[in-house]
Amino acid sequence: MSTRFKPKYNIKKGDLVIVIAGDAKPQKDNNGKPEYKPRVVKEVLLTEGKVIVEGVNVVSKHTKPSAQNTQGGIIKKEMPIQISNVMLWDAKAKAPTKVKRVREEGKVARISKKSGEKI
Repeated sequence: MSTRFKPKYNIKKGDLVIVIAGDAKPQKDNNGKPEYKPRVVKEVLLTEGKVIVEGVNVVSKHTKPSAQNTQGGIIKKEMPIQISNVMLWDAKAKAPTKVKRVREEGKVARISKKSGEKI
C-alpha cells in the first residue's frame, strides 16, 4: 500500500463486525437466512489494510523454550484478515451495514446506512 496518503477506513478498534468472507463467514440456517455472530475488532493495521478480529483466523504457533517462555509449547494466536472481508454490525437493525460519514461541528461522525443511527 502507498505511504503517501494515510488510508481511511470505517472500522475502528472496539467495533462490532461481521466476517463476510473466509472460514468465519456466517452459515445459513434451515430457512436460508445467515446466522450472524458479531465479533470485536482488537486492532486495525492501517498500513497493511488488515484487522485482527477476536476469535477469527486463529493459528497454532509452536514455540521453543526461551528465557521469557521457559515452558515453550503450542500457542494459539489470532492473525490479521483483510479489512474488506469484514462489515460493521448495526445493533439496532441487527444486520451488517455500510457506513457514511457526515461532518458535524468540525468532527466526522459515522452513520449507519441501514438504521440511520450514529455509530
